[in-house]
Amino acid sequence: MEPAPFFVAGRPASSDDTVTVRHPYDGRVVGRTSTATADQVEAAVTAAVAVAGRAAALPAHARAAALDHVSRRLAERADEVARLITAENGKPIKWARAEVGRAVSTFRWAAEEARRFSGELQRLDTDPAATGRLALVRRAPRGPVLGIAPFNFPLNLVAHKVAPALAVGAPIVVKPAPATPLSALLLGELLAETELPAGMFSVLPLPNDRTAALVRDPRLPVVSFTGSGPVGADIRRAVPDKHVTLELGGNAAAVICEDWNGDEDLTWAAQRIATFSNYQAGQSCIAVQRVYVHEWLYDAFLPRLVAAVGALRQGDPSDEATDVGPLISEDAARRVEVWVDEAMAAGATQVVGGRREGACYPPTVLTGVPAGAKVTAEEIFGPVLVVEQVASDAAAFDAVNDSAYGLQAGVFTHRLDTAFAAHRTLQVGGVIVGDVPSYRADQMPYGGVKGSGVGREGVRSAMDDYTEPRVMVLTGLEL
Repeated sequence: MEPAPFFVAGRPASSDDTVTVRHPYDGRVVGRTSTATADQVEAAVTAAVAVAGRAAALPAHARAAALDHVSRRLAERADEVARLITAENGKPIKWARAEVGRAVSTFRWAAEEARRFSGELQRLDTDPAATGRLALVRRAPRGPVLGIAPFNFPLNLVAHKVAPALAVGAPIVVKPAPATPLSALLLGELLAETELPAGMFSVLPLPNDRTAALVRDPRLPVVSFTGSGPVGADIRRAVPDKHVTLELGGNAAAVICEDWNGDEDLTWAAQRIATFSNYQAGQSCIAVQRVYVHEWLYDAFLPRLVAAVGALRQGDPSDEATDVGPLISEDAARRVEVWVDEAMAAGATQVVGGRREGACYPPTVLTGVPAGAKVTAEEIFGPVLVVEQVASDAAAFDAVNDSAYGLQAGVFTHRLDTAFAAHRTLQVGGVIVGDVPSYRADQMPYGGVKGSGVGREGVRSAMDDYTEPRVMVLTGLEL
């Protein structure tokens, strides 16, 4: 098995420090690469700085053409890429295909945004002293970007770092997750097929303990990080003078409101919640973890949810019929197991579930979980649901807000006033009405409040984050 190269300033590279990537499901070797050396990291950063001016001056058609190329090539190689994602990440193949489709769209959206990223005109003659003046406000790259990506979406969350940077003309240095570097390296291969100038991108496999120096490097004024809350907090403290975007996960809740009371409604909600609490083995920042059900609907809803969760098929993620695959590692599954066991020892009831087998943990539903249990208070990042009944919609919204996190929430209601109340009340970055909190369109602003981070992803939102406004005032004009 030939090691996959990484990319330094757009060119393939390797080192003697081999990295072996294993399948989370059965431990077999699925690929190899190598770790970038200190000299190679320095070369990548130096090249990003050197090309920054040229990159910012690239015409829109050149940036858009590179992004279109990557979108097209991902679509052409979709099955191959999906199988690579499943091999290194362990997510079921049908969800890996969905991730490839999203990445295709992410690069397509970025190409379209690159073509219309034009700035705005402002008339200044609203006051007599500014007669004849007009302002042109354009956005200029802040400088080279450091993008640090997680393991759970090893292609599309790398795309969400790379595509907006290229769209605005900012060089980017990408550090993929150590457990899942192969998808990012394939993306580097596609980028290398474009006519982007050398230095515009680098993809560097690095262990996490070597990342701090890159984060602190003053030549990389923008840091975009998706990952755990404690690491994100460390980054924010380490570089207070940098522009930092942090997507730090959540503890996503779904609310079954009082009016969501028909058989069809309850069955739909149960199926959606069952699917999207488990679709990445729970390893999604917006996977459903908490469910609050109006008390008069609880007895009708819970059996539907239990049946829907129990119907999910767990097993080999390469099997087309598999719904739930392994967690990223056996250690991750053990942690989930410990948290569930702690909750049950404290009085919780497991209404559906089972026992861990290696890196696989069965889809689990808990009721009667005591306040403060980790499965409720923290981000479990595993296939576990906590269900509680509440006396009112307002009480449910209060329960959603009783969290250190605030990424997204799902509110099952038909009432427009309830939807607006949720949007006004819930301390989250996004409210999904009539569906689970796990919905995300790649062009929309995406991010959270409180412990869920700062800044927004989504193609145009990230383009704004990577740039700053630059004003030109024209004088002596007849407007």
